[in-house]
Order: sequence, then C-alpha cells, then structure tokens
Amino acid sequence: MTYQSHLSNPIRSGVARVVRSPVVRTASLMGLCAAYIQGPLTKIFDFSGALSEIEHFGLHPASFFAVAVIVFELTASAMVISGFLRWAGALALAGFTLLATLIALRFWEMAPGMDRMMATNAFFEHLGLSGAFVFVAAFDLTKGAGK
Repeated sequence: MTYQSHLSNPIRSGVARVVRSPVVRTASLMGLCAAYIQGPLTKIFDFSGALSEIEHFGLHPASFFAVAVIVFELTASAMVISGFLRWAGALALAGFTLLATLIALRFWEMAPGMDRMMATNAFFEHLGLSGAFVFVAAFDLTKGAGK
C-alpha cells in the first residue's frame, strides 16, 4: 500500500462516520426540504400574497391551489425528514419542483439581461434540487436491498 492509501482509510472512515450520523442525516434532509418548509409558512402568514402568487401563474381557484400547495409541501417535507415513506415524499417533491420550475422559470422566453440570467440560474438550481430528491428516493428504496 502507498502512503496515500494508508492515510485515506482512517480519514475516509472518520468522514463516513460523521456523514452517516443521525444528526447530520436529519440536518441534511431538513436543509434539502428548507424551501418546502419556509415557502408554506410564508404563504400561511401572508395568505393574500400567496393568492397573488397563485393568480400570477394563472391557477384558479387561487385559494384552493394555495391551500393545496401549503399542505402538499409541508406533508411531503415531513415524510422526507421523518423517514415515513421517504421515497414517496422525495419523488413527490422532485416532480413538484420540476413542474413548478417549468411554469415559473421560463427563462427561454425572456429577453436577454439580468432577469433572464437569474431565471436561468434558478432553473438549473431547481433541476439540481429535483435530482437530489430523486437520489434520496433511490437511496431509500435500495438501502434495504443491500445496494
């Protein structure tokens, strides 16, 4: 064995022990779901703003969609964080994020400039977020199979 591989094993083991810890796992899942907790809470405390947002995207009746989004995001986030049907909550949030991104961040329809650049960046960040949720679902579905 090389000097490098001798050093990497204890380091790798230590890092693995930390990132596999329940505290880090829960904090990571909470971070992944942070926007899906903050968003509904903001909508609850500013329901008229939530209605305006929903109407902006042409969804009617706005009150139905606002309540549905609030309940959906909080429920799916709770599923991901708690582990109860984590894979289902993660896939639901992945699909929701992808759909919302296609509705709200249509950068290709925007004129060149700062707004388009910001929408483009947000679009691809949301694609990454969707991918992370799919990864969580895949991990949750395969962990019992020894994969």
